Order: sequence, then structure tokens, then C-alpha cells
Amino acid sequence: MRESPLTSRHDEASSSVFDQPERRAGAGPSETADEDARAAAHEPVQGMIPVRSRRRTKLERASMRTLATGGIIGIATALGAVLVSNDVAGWIVGLTVGLTSVILAAVL
Repeated sequence: MRESPLTSRHDEASSSVFDQPERRAGAGPSETADEDARAAAHEPVQGMIPVRSRRRTKLERASMRTLATGGIIGIATALGAVLVSNDVAGWIVGLTVGLTSVILAAVL
């Protein structure tokens, strides 16, 4: 039989892909690829900050949170003092200090 001019080689190649028997999920081309995948699953994802080998102690976590909270309060207090010394309206000072505190706490 003669091929129609509308049939392309792409159509023939794609039909042969669908004619192949199905492979079971997870079957890789080699065992080393499976071993690499298993090893990668056990490694923690690293970002810009390296992963810690141990978890922080309760004392260390509590002191870091206390220090960060104190820093937020200090920044908000300094901002409020600067605004009040420049005779800014009270509601603007309150709004600015409140928003700054909330934004810094969210970042924390």
C-alpha cells in the first residue's frame, strides 16, 4: 500500500511507542540508578544554610527566640522614639511600630 502524503515519520514513530509493552513503575534502566535514587531520598535537602548534624537543645532554642523577640522590641522602641521626637502624630507612631513588630515577627 502506498502512504498518504499526510502521514509523516513522526506519526509512525509515536505509534510505535504506544505499541510497546507497559513497564512496571519504578523499573529503571540499571540498578545503579535505583541505588542513587535511594541514596538521594535519605539525604536531607540542603539550601543556602548547611544542614545541622544535630538538633538544637531546648535551652539554645529558647535563648534564640528570646534574643530575637528582644531585638524586635528594641527596633520597634527605637523607631517609636525617633518618630515621637520628630513630633509625628500618635496614630502614625502606633501604626508604624505595630506594623514593624508584626512584619519582623513574621520574618522570624
